[in-house]
Amino acid sequence: MTVEVFKTNVNKRKYAKALLAEIHKTFAGYSANFDLEDCDNILRVQCNTGTVCPNTMILFLKRFGYYAELLAD
Repeated sequence: MTVEVFKTNVNKRKYAKALLAEIHKTFAGYSANFDLEDCDNILRVQCNTGTVCPNTMILFLKRFGYYAELLAD
């Protein structure tokens, strides 16, 4: 199991909800959630069956017009 945490520019719940639906539809085995209360609008992505590829997730959000940056452990 791996967990990656990203800083994003997603700041509205309706957009976060739509992105989570797309993430769960596109990436089997991923569980994701946003913390929009955090100043960095955190996206946490967990994979129980393998690893989360940070670059893939960054590019995925970019496709929808959003910025994501991997946060160091």
